Formats: sequence, structure tokens, C-alpha cells
Amino acid sequence: MYNPQLDTFIHVADAGSFNRAAEESYITPTAVIKQINLLEASLGVKLFERTHRGLILTKAGKSLYQDTKYIIQYCRDSVTRAKNAMQEDAKVIRIGSSPMTPAQLLMQLWPKIQAHCPDMKFQIIPFENTPENAREILGNLGKNIDVVGGIFDETMLDLRRCTGLELSREPFCCAVSVHHRLAAKDRLKLEDLYGENLMLMRREWSRYVDELRDDIWQNHSQIHIVDFDFYSMEAFNRCENSNDVLLSIPGWANVHPLLKVIPVEWDHSIPFGLLHSPKPSGIVKQFLEAVKEAVQ
Repeated sequence: MYNPQLDTFIHVADAGSFNRAAEESYITPTAVIKQINLLEASLGVKLFERTHRGLILTKAGKSLYQDTKYIIQYCRDSVTRAKNAMQEDAKVIRIGSSPMTPAQLLMQLWPKIQAHCPDMKFQIIPFENTPENAREILGNLGKNIDVVGGIFDETMLDLRRCTGLELSREPFCCAVSVHHRLAAKDRLKLEDLYGENLMLMRREWSRYVDELRDDIWQNHSQIHIVDFDFYSMEAFNRCENSNDVLLSIPGWANVHPLLKVIPVEWDHSIPFGLLHSPKPSGIVKQFLEAVKEAVQ
């Protein structure tokens, strides 16, 4: 592929010094200088002016900088396309999995899926639930991960630039610490939540959560709503540590060992299904059709 020295060139140009580039690349300044000298020698051009203020790109360096950015990204995309082509031939579905996007449902359906696609295999790819990962993974489904199972609605799909195949409606539940006064109950009434802090995702994250929020504000003002920004382990830890109540779904019953997920007597739910690229590959299309058949 491309010359690895080009990566060093980009790091040095962005950092403005050999020492800073070395620190960011976890190599010695001497190694960085050697790579730049070799690159300049092989190209026959001077890329940097060495000044007392640091390194400045020459005219040739500026030209190479722009082209190198494109070359590196093009090569990365080429590798991704090659891997995707290999996945197509192998008929492997890459399933992203995290505590909040578990793959258990697909594992339960897998025998039925294989009845329709006997040569299809799956690969579980774990990831950590963070806002950055959600944005990167869901906005690029089909590159490293093909599908992710989770809750969604139209707003979320538009925000993440992906598509959802609904498999079920998950009733909203409440998660509480096993030491909470409500943990002794197997089912909750809305009145049981009076006086409690109920953790809800911020408004406009999901219209289904917003409908529940509006219902509480209008009809059950005794419940105190506490906003939070993202479903991650931090939210579940906060629920356990603060003794607040966290809006949850049945599929998250095993996310935190010290939380109990309890059904609530209300008519609020949210779609659950498979998130995938708006332009899925051929093998992913086959997989989605097999899933539809499996859940009928």
C-alpha cells in the first residue's frame, strides 16, 4: 500500500515539531527525523523548513500534505472494501454487541436464520457504549460491523444515518438498585414511583421517551424527572449509586448486577430491532430477509 513514512509526515506536519510527533506516535524523535529524512531523500524534495519557531511546510510539503491525506484515506477505504468483499464471499455477518445492544435475540433466532441461509456464519464484535462509538459505528454500518440490535425510532435513525428493521416492541420498565425500596416488587404501578427521581434520556432523543415524559408531567407530577445524556454504564452506575430510578427495557436486565429491572403498569414501549446501513450489502440483505422469516 502507501509508504508508511507518509503517516509520519502527516503527524509531524500536524504537530509542528519532531518531538511532539514522536510523543504522539510513541517513538523516539530520532526515529521520526530519520523517517522524514528518508522520505525527503526518496522524493527528492524538501518538505519542511527548520526554524527556531518549529517546522514549517515548504510549498512542496503543502502540496504533498493535501495529497497524502487523500492517499491514506483512499488506502484505508480500499482495505475496508477488500475486507467487505471477503466477508461477502465467506457469508459472514458481523454483529456489534455491547451491554446496551446485546446479541442474545439474534443468537436465539440463529437456528431459524440458518434454516433459510445454511451457509451463513456470524461474528460477534464487542464494543463499548459511548457517544463517540455510537456515532462512529451506527454512521458507518457495513464497514466493520454489519448490524447492531437495539432500540430506535425515526429521530434516532435520522441522527445516526442508519436504517432499522423492527422485530418487536419493548415495554419500558424501571431499573432500581437491589437495595431500593421498590426492589421487593415484581411489578410497579405509577403511584409506586411518586416521590422518586426517574432518570430519562434528554428530550428529542426519542419521541417514545418524550411521550412518556409528557404523560408524567401532565398526569403524574409527583414523579421527579431527572435528565441524562446517554445510555452507558455510567448511567447504570449512577442509578445504583444515587438510588434513583432508571428508565429501562427487559433486554437490559443483565447490564448491571446490582440493578433489578421491573415491569411497570403503563402503555409505553419502544421499537426494538436491527440497525443496519441504508444501503446494505447483498449478504446483509439476505440476512435481513432470513430474520424476517424467522420472526414470523
